[in-house]
Amino acid sequence: MADDNTPLLIKRYASRRLYNTETSDYVTLEDIAGFIRDGREVQIVDLKSGDDLTRQYLLQIIAEHESRGENILPVNVLTDLVRTYSSQAESMVPQFLQASFEMLRDGQSKMMENMTKASPMASMPGFEMLQAQQEAFMKAMTQGMAGGWAGGSTAPEAPAAKSDDGEDLDEIKAQLADLQSKLSKLGK
Repeated sequence: MADDNTPLLIKRYASRRLYNTETSDYVTLEDIAGFIRDGREVQIVDLKSGDDLTRQYLLQIIAEHESRGENILPVNVLTDLVRTYSSQAESMVPQFLQASFEMLRDGQSKMMENMTKASPMASMPGFEMLQAQQEAFMKAMTQGMAGGWAGGSTAPEAPAAKSDDGEDLDEIKAQLADLQSKLSKLGK
C-alpha cells in the first residue's frame, strides 16, 4: 500500500462497483471495512460526478454490521442520534462523538506506549512476551468492540478470539498469572 497518511481512493463506477485505485481491482464493503480496521483512511468518490460518497458508504458498513446482529450501538444511542437530526443539539453531537473516540484511541495508544517505556519490568525476562500478549489483548478488545458487543449495563465477555501467534486467550491468561506469581515471589 501507499503512504498510510494519504487516504485510499476508492472510485464508484456507474454500475455501483467500487474500484481500489492503488491495487487496480474491485473491492467490497467488507474489504473497505478491513482497510479501516487496519488504520487506513479511505475516500470514496463517484467517478462521474466526483461527489464524495465516503459518509454514505461508512454508514452502509455500520448498517450491515448492525443488521447481522453485530450490535455495538445500543438502541437508546441510535434513538438519540435520530433525535439530534431534528433538534438544535446536532451542532454539538459530531464534536462530542469525535472527541470521545479520540480519547478512546489516545487512551489505548498511551497504555501501549507505557508498556514499552523504560519501566522496571522492561528488563525482566519474558517482558517481550507479556508485551506481545497485551498487544494481542488490545487487538482482540478493539475487534470485539467493532465486532458486536451488545451495548448494555454488563461488561462484555472476553473475546474467544485467537491471538496473532495462535494461542488461545485462556493460555495467555494462564501465562500472565504465572508471570504475576513469579513477580510476587521476587518481591518477597
